[in-house]
Order: sequence, then C-alpha cells, then structure tokens
Amino acid sequence: QVQLVESGGGLVQPGGSLRLSCTASGRSFSNYPMGWFRQAPGKEREFVATTRWIGGAAYQKYYADSVKGRATISRDSAKNMVSLQVNSLSPEDTAVYYCAVSNTRGLIASTISKTGNYDYWGQGTQVTVSS
Repeated sequence: QVQLVESGGGLVQPGGSLRLSCTASGRSFSNYPMGWFRQAPGKEREFVATTRWIGGAAYQKYYADSVKGRATISRDSAKNMVSLQVNSLSPEDTAVYYCAVSNTRGLIASTISKTGNYDYWGQGTQVTVSS
C-alpha cells in the first residue's frame, strides 16, 4: 500500500521561509516524477514544483512561475523523499500543500505539471502566511 506523508508547514510570517518534506512508503519511486502541488481556499489545486528522473542520481526540476526563483525542490532517492523550500513567502502562498507521485516515467515539460498525471497523493499540510 502506497502512502505519502508530508511534514512541515504551519504559520509563517510574510517574508519568511518554509520547508516541507514528504516520504513515500510501499514501493520505491526513485525513477518516477515526485513533487508538490497546493490548493488555496476556493481555488483549484495547482502545480508548485516537481522532479523527473533523468538517469543515475540526477533529476530535472520544474517550477511554477509563481515560485520560480524562490523555491528549491530536492529528492533523496535512497529515502524515497522529496523536499520543498520556499523563501520570501507572501499571503498568496497560503494553501494546503500536497505531495504527489506519478506512475508515468515519460512525462515531459508540458505534462509534468498536470494534477491528472499524478497517481498518489499525500493528505496535505497547511501553510498559512500571515503576520
């Protein structure tokens, strides 16, 4: 049984940083896309960042425009883990953040950000940016 468990999040002041981690269990996902999405109240779930295995221990990283330049996603294949750090937070970053994994290795830049291409999801962790 596959499980994704997120940690991190909470209340963060504007301008601060957050670090989220997600560990998968049940099988190895080292060769599959693994990343983060978020959903703000009243809005659809949206892509934040993800990773795609490109061989060996290397992963290509993709970021949404909304976090590009202030977010860093990283993978630890040995631990079946993905982490996300986002700096310079604003209230617009307030959302439930979800970890997700895809069963499709062949996702490309135009498809890797689509929620429908991810098969396993964590329960979500709340991030609130407020003073």
